[in-house]
Amino acid sequence: MSRAAEIDPIVRERLVCPTDHGPLLDAGDELYNPRLRVAYRIDSDGIPVMLAGEARAVGDAEHATITGGADR
Repeated sequence: MSRAAEIDPIVRERLVCPTDHGPLLDAGDELYNPRLRVAYRIDSDGIPVMLAGEARAVGDAEHATITGGADR
């Protein structure tokens, strides 16, 4: 099971991107913002690191993989 899937559902539904305040996609051990193409890691304790300065940029190929090729 991925770290994203292990987040408490009540907590998960309240998590949004700290930059644009929009919804995030579960992407394995990260939460992904397809609009800004940035990923937020989930640490080994299962805590999402929701700091804009720690977000990881995602390239076109990885974006297509995460979104299933949909341009969101």
